[in-house]
Amino acid sequence: MLDTQPRLQACDDFYEALITSHNGLTPPESHAMNARLILLLANHIGDQATLLQALQFARGTTVPAGSAGIAPVTPVAPVHAAA
Repeated sequence: MLDTQPRLQACDDFYEALITSHNGLTPPESHAMNARLILLLANHIGDQATLLQALQFARGTTVPAGSAGIAPVTPVAPVHAAA
């Protein structure tokens, strides 16, 4: 079951590191990095049912049980810094 309760400590620091990791990348390089990150984290999670729930939740087509009041994540395209 997908756990959507906040668990990150220092969310802002992680977000800043994520955005910074895209600095200097072209849009295709940025998309490839995101894909690799997703696959690394999916491997870490490992449970197919949980991963399928996460895909549906991220797309906005379902809301996991126990997440009343939590809206699906709205994707934001990274802003690529000039090299």
